[in-house]
Amino acid sequence: MTDPARTTGPEDPAGPVSAWHRLAGDAVLLDGFHALKHAVRFGAGVRMALTADRAGALALADDLAGDVREALAALLTEVPHGTYASLVPRPHPTAVAALAARPSRADNLERLGHTPRTAPVVVLDNPRNLGNAGAVIRLAAGFGATGVVTTGTLDPWHPTVVRGGAGLHFATAVERLTVDELPPGPVFALDPGGEDIRALKLPDDALLAFGSERSGLSAELRARADHLVALPMRPQVSSYNLATSVAMTLYHWSATGGASHAF
Repeated sequence: MTDPARTTGPEDPAGPVSAWHRLAGDAVLLDGFHALKHAVRFGAGVRMALTADRAGALALADDLAGDVREALAALLTEVPHGTYASLVPRPHPTAVAALAARPSRADNLERLGHTPRTAPVVVLDNPRNLGNAGAVIRLAAGFGATGVVTTGTLDPWHPTVVRGGAGLHFATAVERLTVDELPPGPVFALDPGGEDIRALKLPDDALLAFGSERSGLSAELRARADHLVALPMRPQVSSYNLATSVAMTLYHWSATGGASHAF
């Protein structure tokens, strides 16, 4: 029986390829089963989903995503593995890929700027590593942060970032802004010379700012900061990984009453 949600069929590989290229221009690439699962779970507008192993993907859904299993079954079209592999930068072990509509900048700005805010916004100041940015977005989604903002040239919706974030961009607001465009709220910027974070309670409306992996906070962001905050660190250890620093900071926020212990 043909799935009504499918616009192309596995019996004609040229059909999916043509539709994929037509839709891919302004779409977000969801690379792998888990990215698609999370995108569907958090309301993404999925335009097309392909797999080289439909039975395997649905078996994963049975095990790991029963809440969206029917939606995935309606979306997934099977194609030969070579066809699937030709459409993605790097084939995923689950042999699943999808295209979704990117949330509008206006919607993201509304979510980020809405007050009163009940969870912080994570600010990555001039990040350089795409994988680190994806890991941070995954953390922010897990902690229920309002969103993740990047400054500088890195596109937080780059396919490598989305892959690292496992599709959880759709569970929070993700946008690139200038320092002048940051949403309202007190800025707590992480810096080795700051006050020990263990002595502080981070407010729910905070902007938690983290400098780049190599050069730390920019002068512009440092000037915008209301508080400089330091993570505990053993002497002679240079630094933590960016995602680790974000995780420690969000955990401190949640453990000291953040969002009234919502989770």
